Amino acid sequence: MDAYRDQYAKLFNNGKDVTLLAVSTDDIGALASWAKDAKYPFTFVSDTGGHVGRQYGAFNPAYKLDNRTLYVVGPDGTIVHRATPFREVDPMAYTDLGAAIAKARGGE
Repeated sequence: MDAYRDQYAKLFNNGKDVTLLAVSTDDIGALASWAKDAKYPFTFVSDTGGHVGRQYGAFNPAYKLDNRTLYVVGPDGTIVHRATPFREVDPMAYTDLGAAIAKARGGE
């Protein structure tokens, strides 16, 4: 998550015309505390029951958590990019993510 924070301005256009939601099965108290301490500039969503993860195919019932999956959703609500798993330590993953976000926003 730190890489998202550190690249937020560039990748997510400082939140202009782009919304970043981090969905986790962690409880809201833990997420809120973690987000505040790490100064994350985006929104965390607590999905303790894994409902969102199930709908998007990211929930792993064996561990009762969501796999590290990243989706870019276009303005029309369709998924335009999916990285499963998202490899947050791979710099190329952010290059691909930036291109997917730009494309979803109507750029190249």
